[in-house]
Amino acid sequence: MFIICWRFYYYGRYAVRQHLKGDLILYALYTVLLFLMNRTYDAYSLGYRKASDNTYSQVLSQVITAGIIWIVSLLMYMKPTNPLPLIGLCAVQLLWDMLWSVTAKKTYDSLHMHKRTVIIYEDEEDLRRLEEVGQIEHKFNVQKNIRNPQDYKELEKEVEGFEAIVVSGVNATLRNGLAKYCIETGVLGYFAPHVGDIIMQGSRHMRNFSVAIMSVRRAEPTPEYLFLKRAFDIVVSAIGLVVLSPFIGITALTVKLYDHGPLLYKQVRLTKDRKEFKILKFRSMRVDAEKDGVARLSTGENDDHITPVGKVIRACRADELPQLWNILRGDMSIVGPRRERPEIAAQYEEEMPAFGLRLQVKAGLTGYAQVYGKYNTNPHDKLEMDLMYINKMSVVEDLRLMFATVRVLFMKESTAGIEAGKTTARV
Repeated sequence: MFIICWRFYYYGRYAVRQHLKGDLILYALYTVLLFLMNRTYDAYSLGYRKASDNTYSQVLSQVITAGIIWIVSLLMYMKPTNPLPLIGLCAVQLLWDMLWSVTAKKTYDSLHMHKRTVIIYEDEEDLRRLEEVGQIEHKFNVQKNIRNPQDYKELEKEVEGFEAIVVSGVNATLRNGLAKYCIETGVLGYFAPHVGDIIMQGSRHMRNFSVAIMSVRRAEPTPEYLFLKRAFDIVVSAIGLVVLSPFIGITALTVKLYDHGPLLYKQVRLTKDRKEFKILKFRSMRVDAEKDGVARLSTGENDDHITPVGKVIRACRADELPQLWNILRGDMSIVGPRRERPEIAAQYEEEMPAFGLRLQVKAGLTGYAQVYGKYNTNPHDKLEMDLMYINKMSVVEDLRLMFATVRVLFMKESTAGIEAGKTTARV
C-alpha cells in the first residue's frame, strides 16, 4: 500500500527518475521500520489479545512509520512534501487492519479451541495474581483449581488430561517437577515467577568450571552503555523541552488559572542507591490533598483529591512533562524502574525486603513496569517487572520501551487507581 501511495502521488511531484535509488531506500526503510514497530507493539499476537487491541497496535505502528518516512523524505528531497496522501494511506490501512484482525482472530480461535486448564496455587494472593487468566476465555477453559499441593506424585495424577497448567506460588520442588512434566508431555505450562527466578535470569554462566555454575551479581552496566544512555537522556529531554514548550505553557496556564494554587508539585522520590531527589510534576490534585501528612497513591478517576484540570492532564500524561527537566539534570533517566516515594517504598519493604533491589539503576520516566503494568499494580509484580528490565538493559531495549510507551499513553486501564480507602498498592 505504501509503495502504491508513493509511486502514484509522490514520485512524479517530488522525485525524478534519477532519484529512483532514493525511492528504493524509502521502500526498504518503511519495511524495516514497520517490522520493528509491529514487533514492539506485538501487533500480530493473536493468542491472548482482542482483535481491537491488535488493530490499535497495527494502526499505531503504521502511523509512526509513516510519520518517520515523511520526515526522512523532507531531508532526502530538501523540499516540503504533502503529508495528506500518507494520512489517507493510514486511513485505508485502518480499514484493512480492522478486517484482518477480526477475521484472523476468529480463524485462530477456531483452530485453537479453549485449552482445558488447571490452576495450581499456594494461597489466595497467588490465585488473585492469576485472575486475568480466567478472563481470557477464548484461550483458557479453567476446569480445576488446586490449592497448596504437597506431594508431587499425587499432583502429577491430578493434572493428567489437562492441556494447560498455570502455576503461582508453589514451592520450588513442585514447580521444577511441573516444568519437566510440561516438557515431557507437551502440555502448555505458565509459571508466575518468584523474585529469585528473575534474578537467576540475569546470571552469567561461568565457563571456568567443568560443572554448571551461574554467577549472580549486582547490575553492572558497561561504561559504553552508561555514556550512550546519559547522552540520549540529555538530547531527548532538551529537544522535548523545546518542541513541547507551547504545550507545556498551555498546561501551566490552565493549572494556574483553575485555582491560582502552586503550578508545580515537588515530591521526594528515590533513584539509584536510594538517593533522594525532588520530582517535578504539574499539580493535578487539590492544594490540601495531603494535609494529613500521609503519602498516598491516587484511587483513580473518582479520586476527589484530583481537580477537574488534573483529570485531563493526567489522562494525557501532561502532568509528567516537567520531569524532562529532572532527566536533563540527571536526577532520573528516560527509561528505568518506577520512581517511588520513600514513605511508600518503606511500607512495601516491610512486607517484601527485596523491593529495594529495584534501586540498582536510576529511576525512569518510563520502563518495563510502567509499560506492562498499571498504576495500581501490586509492589511484588512491580519489583519483578523492574528486575526483568535490569536483567536485559541495553540501548535497543531502552528504545523499544520508549516506543512501547506510546501505546499505553491512551489506554485508560494503565492509569487505574488503587482501591478507595487505601494509600498504597500494598497486597
